[in-house]
Amino acid sequence: MFRANLTSVTMFFFLGFSHYPKVEIIIFVLCLLMYLITLLGNMILISITILDSHLHTPMYFFLSNLSCLDIWYTSSAFPPMLINFVSGENTISFLGCAAQMYFSLAMGSTECVLLSMMAYDRYVAICNPLRYPIIINKRVCVRIAAGSWVTGCFTALVETVSVLQLSLCGNSVINHFACEILAVLKLVCVDTSKVQLIMLVFTILLVPMPMLLICISYAFILSNILRISSVDGRSKAFSTCAAHLSVVVLFYGTALSMYLKPSAIDSKEIDKFIALVYGALTPMLNPIIYSLRNKEVKAAVKKLLIGNSLVLS
Repeated sequence: MFRANLTSVTMFFFLGFSHYPKVEIIIFVLCLLMYLITLLGNMILISITILDSHLHTPMYFFLSNLSCLDIWYTSSAFPPMLINFVSGENTISFLGCAAQMYFSLAMGSTECVLLSMMAYDRYVAICNPLRYPIIINKRVCVRIAAGSWVTGCFTALVETVSVLQLSLCGNSVINHFACEILAVLKLVCVDTSKVQLIMLVFTILLVPMPMLLICISYAFILSNILRISSVDGRSKAFSTCAAHLSVVVLFYGTALSMYLKPSAIDSKEIDKFIALVYGALTPMLNPIIYSLRNKEVKAAVKKLLIGNSLVLS
């Protein structure tokens, strides 16, 4: 059997959703719409966070970081996929594949860490409001954000380099719509146990553990909410927590189903649709759920629009 190092391959070919020609155009339209909504929602959030001094708080600092992550995350995979669909080529260069794999892993891993830190921030704000400005000060915010980015980028670098050093069995056809690490690993014909062990360790550190921290944080938050005497205040807090937790469960749940499923389960086609959920749907929902429902953000958007209309007139 012909073997070649992954680094010697110059071009990869995507199968994408070619097995579903009748729904391929629907997937293309949905992905395009979700990508444009993701860009618009997250860019609005970043803009108003910078321009409105009332939003210069730890929560919106973390949310702007989350928006940057979502833009990078979706832009690493979906524009090339959409371009390939229009052109009909379904190809990507080796360097393009390596970059796509790295950035999707880095942004996804960083988001896993950042979401858990955001849950801790909300826990301190709600359960210990008097000490909140001391515990979550500007320096701590920068350290939390920087730590999340460094952790995500480092783990992604280790995983990407580990995979690219393996030998390929003469087949450069990836059964996916992007250079997803698990799909690329299926092209390898040598022992991948070391790489899989590295991925398992990082996945446990980046998915179940942050999710556990989020659940603990929200358990304390919910117990604190139950002490609120106002029925309106309690229902509003429950609504906000439920919305946040639904996005968290969607993001971490799909990640767990992808990276911690038994190796005996080979569901390539299902994996593609799962990848669409955590790669396109959750980044689109994040700014809507976390920010654009807030009165502060709505007021800031209104203020920005009024200011722009006055300038234009």
